[in-house]
Amino acid sequence: MLSKGTEILKEALSLPPSERAEIAEHLLASLDPPSQEAIDALWAKEAEERLDAFDRGEFKAIPAKQVFEQLDKKS
Repeated sequence: MLSKGTEILKEALSLPPSERAEIAEHLLASLDPPSQEAIDALWAKEAEERLDAFDRGEFKAIPAKQVFEQLDKKS
């Protein structure tokens, strides 16, 4: 293992078990890219959360025409 990896491993092993488990989960997840189904599920959840926030009045909508006009001004 490279010296940087050895240093990181040594530091990680000194953490409490729960933190080591969380790091291990992140490392393992980084080896397997998420499936398209998982990505779709995450986007669906995000869309639902944004719609719920809109319904609660946490932000307001901007008409598409206004958005495209602002984009045109930037180009």
